[in-house]
Amino acid sequence: MAHRAKKALTILLGQCVPSVKSQASKIRIRKMELDENLLMYFKQDKFVYAHDPNKLCKSGDIVLVKELPERLTKQITHSIEKIVFKFGDIQDPITGKNVVVNQYREQMDAASEAYGKSESGFDYDKAPPRGRLEGIRDFTHQETYIKWNEDGKDQPFAV
Repeated sequence: MAHRAKKALTILLGQCVPSVKSQASKIRIRKMELDENLLMYFKQDKFVYAHDPNKLCKSGDIVLVKELPERLTKQITHSIEKIVFKFGDIQDPITGKNVVVNQYREQMDAASEAYGKSESGFDYDKAPPRGRLEGIRDFTHQETYIKWNEDGKDQPFAV
């Protein structure tokens, strides 16, 4: 009797990056790797393709990907489990408050009220949802490709 070792399914957190595949999204999974000589951690990126036929996640979204028990194609090895954060809408996991870089939005509002609001300041509460300019100024839904040569032709979606 031959025993087959069952491989544990893994769930990973990653960020969606532009992808050329039509049925999949490209996900960057960042890992901190220890250099034994320097005793310092350095970023190591791993890229996987996750099955996303409806193109639910866009560039910049933070997603959970789950390893498929069986590969769909040679490159598609994962599936999109859940979109954790849309691009620009990050929440602190402990408090549940919205965050901008390293500050809570509530702190930013309190500071702007105390010191006076500038007219050029951005108001997150009045901002429209992401994706409303799709096709006008937001081209994250367009198919991207790598520009291999400079031939002078217009290539608007080249990376």
